[in-house]
Amino acid sequence: MATIKVKQVKSRIKCPKDQKRTLDALGLRKINQVVEHEANPAILGMVEKVKHLVSVEK
Repeated sequence: MATIKVKQVKSRIKCPKDQKRTLDALGLRKINQVVEHEANPAILGMVEKVKHLVSVEK
């Protein structure tokens, strides 16, 4: 599968708890932190849930 880079671009402050947990599951803890993941349906679903907080590169 393809690899995607996920970067947190907005703060998690005042976000619902489920969105904070999604960021934790993606491995994002700080703004401007970048992580790489396989582009499988589970990861893409998590990215879709927090799309207003992250940017994605292929």
